[in-house]
Amino acid sequence: MPSARAKAQLLFGLVLLLLVVHVVNVKTGGALNQFGVVPRSPERWHHVFWAPFIHTSYAHLFNNLVGLIVFSALCLLRSIRFYLASSLFIFIVGGLLVWIFGRSASHVGASGWVFGLWSLCVAIAWFDRRFGSILLAVLVLFFYGGMIFGVLPRDPAVSFEMHLAGAVAGILCAFAYGVRARRKAR
Repeated sequence: MPSARAKAQLLFGLVLLLLVVHVVNVKTGGALNQFGVVPRSPERWHHVFWAPFIHTSYAHLFNNLVGLIVFSALCLLRSIRFYLASSLFIFIVGGLLVWIFGRSASHVGASGWVFGLWSLCVAIAWFDRRFGSILLAVLVLFFYGGMIFGVLPRDPAVSFEMHLAGAVAGILCAFAYGVRARRKAR
């Protein structure tokens, strides 16, 4: 079983990767912004894998880093495998939902990932029903319950679609985890 040190190193590496990608994007005049999710663009569907790593400003990056660190750390309490599988699920499902339903724009940033991990931390209590999962969900709702308003369209410069799609993906991930856990228990 990976140690707390391995989990911390993974989290540190993730933060470092996001910072390096942003510095490269700034130094190249935003050249990486072309890897955002552009809805219904057949040649850009695969950008669902890259868009979470690209940010338009340092403020955008740091706002996402706070939530990403918190919710990544909470998901890492289960295991590195759980965290990586959940993140990949959220990238793919959330990104494809934005690609299918989003408004015509380039959607970038880790906010869909953040909202996905947030909703996963909450929804897993419903599907897992263990004391630890319920306690974690209650704490997340107490401290971060206001995030629910981030899925509403308020600012045209902010991709509420990414927030909403990430939150839906997190709930679907919790459901899939619950189904798998019940099958394994049988």
